[in-house]
Amino acid sequence: MESELRLDLVIEGRVQGVGYRYSAKMKAESLGIRGSVQNLRDGSVFVTAQGEKEAMDNFVRWCYKGPPGAIVRNIEKVQGKTEEFSEFRVLY
Repeated sequence: MESELRLDLVIEGRVQGVGYRYSAKMKAESLGIRGSVQNLRDGSVFVTAQGEKEAMDNFVRWCYKGPPGAIVRNIEKVQGKTEEFSEFRVLY
């Protein structure tokens, strides 16, 4: 859809071991966002998210807070080319 936006996010801080991936999945699904989330070896979390602009704005705001116990220090955002995602998945 042309009205959709895709972002790749690298979320840094205390974001592993606090349920960030599963919380991000639940938040994304509640907003109709598709894509994926995974832990990276450096301790950060990588998210690919695609959805309507308003939903994406809401999701990115949530990513800055994260679940209880998370401490987000920085988010690197890169806008990407939209793809055909069918769901939001946790990758390992």
